[in-house]
Amino acid sequence: MSLIETAPSLNLPMDLYAERRVLGILIKYPDQIDQVAGRLKPGHFVDFSHRRIFEIILDIYHRQGKISYTQIYNRLRADNITDDPAELLIPLTESFVALSELGPSVQSLIFKEGMRRLLKAAEEIKALALDEKNEDLLQVQAKAQELIFSAGRANGAEEDTKDLLEVLNKCYLNLLRRREGLEDAYGLSVRYPSIDGMTTGFKRGDLIILAARPSMGKTALALNMAVNVAKRDIPVLIFSLEMDDEQIGDRIVLSELFGRKQETEEAVSSYEYQTKLSDDQFLITQKVFNELYHLPVIISDRRGLTANDIKASARRIKTEKPDLGLIIIDYLQLIKPPDNPNRSWTLIVGEIVRELRDLAGELDVPIILLSQLNRGVESRENKRPMLSDLRDSGNIEEFADVVLFLYRDDYYHPDLAREQGTEGLVELIFAKQRKGPTGTVQLRFIKEYTRFIEEYPNGK
Repeated sequence: MSLIETAPSLNLPMDLYAERRVLGILIKYPDQIDQVAGRLKPGHFVDFSHRRIFEIILDIYHRQGKISYTQIYNRLRADNITDDPAELLIPLTESFVALSELGPSVQSLIFKEGMRRLLKAAEEIKALALDEKNEDLLQVQAKAQELIFSAGRANGAEEDTKDLLEVLNKCYLNLLRRREGLEDAYGLSVRYPSIDGMTTGFKRGDLIILAARPSMGKTALALNMAVNVAKRDIPVLIFSLEMDDEQIGDRIVLSELFGRKQETEEAVSSYEYQTKLSDDQFLITQKVFNELYHLPVIISDRRGLTANDIKASARRIKTEKPDLGLIIIDYLQLIKPPDNPNRSWTLIVGEIVRELRDLAGELDVPIILLSQLNRGVESRENKRPMLSDLRDSGNIEEFADVVLFLYRDDYYHPDLAREQGTEGLVELIFAKQRKGPTGTVQLRFIKEYTRFIEEYPNGK
């Protein structure tokens, strides 16, 4: 198998010579990767073999922080991309005269890729205008504007500025979508009215910190929200750094079994599910399994992931599922830090949070990052969490778009909660929202079924 003869067949704006020069310089001068990694993506390369080599270079870089000719050579051989990696790599290293060609070559690739995006948008606008099913001129114009704005959005670092006209046009398009009642103008609904009312949906590109002391139910709430989103055929990606995939699956099934209990079907308790079911209970549980099979939920339960591992995996899933709507990471303190003994843990955690917020923006999806709280909560008379309780909180609060705490009074005062009928009542404290209000709402936690339900006044 060889990619040497591969050549693009589409008549597209491209600069294959610049592609070769960039790759050749990176292979011969590996230290230059820092100048390129943040500016180019695989999509900047039209030739398939060039794109694949750049993907390998980026993957090695993100995993190890540096690249080498030997690593690239071994990866090409290990992936069965070519029978003779040298035959592919040596011509690339001979494709440039001087290191100074790197900057202009990168600029050329950014320019050509931008032209391809504009060409694609123009073709889509043409098809939109020729579609006789479209009868509303304003809607067609709004969609055309959206396509142009999307095509003009930068992949390279140079295009990160926008003039006010572009910003206001995007705001106006959102206004039109809200006026028409389109959900995507608000954000991602998690189907808890109290939460959606506070947030108007989690916004694309936002990092949401969901934090609590152990056993408050943060994993359960995150999984409940994930299933609610997936039930609308919106893919959800879950990184579970604590529980394995079967534990997550069992929790999801139990949560749905509570819904069956509310429908007056024969109840299936957590204990019964984990031991032996009657015939009727088995049929009920089987129905739940059948309803869950089709949900677009992707689970990664690999332990010891670094932030770069998470980013690489999330990018791959986003490529496979462009409509990915939500990422959940459980939880922050279990993300493996980079090997750097000279940096404090607080700085390392802050850097991880910043990288994950950047990932949310890059993939244009909300990320819910679960986090533990420090033990300082336990030493206070009022144990409701505050922003200062975020473990290693140096930069967590700074980088988060939303900080949401869970608090259950029955955890600390179980007898009093039983007397007052507040057992299972959970306060969701919105301690920070860049784009919304702060405040507290309530849900009820059915611990046996790991299920959160709305807490309506007067039992309604």
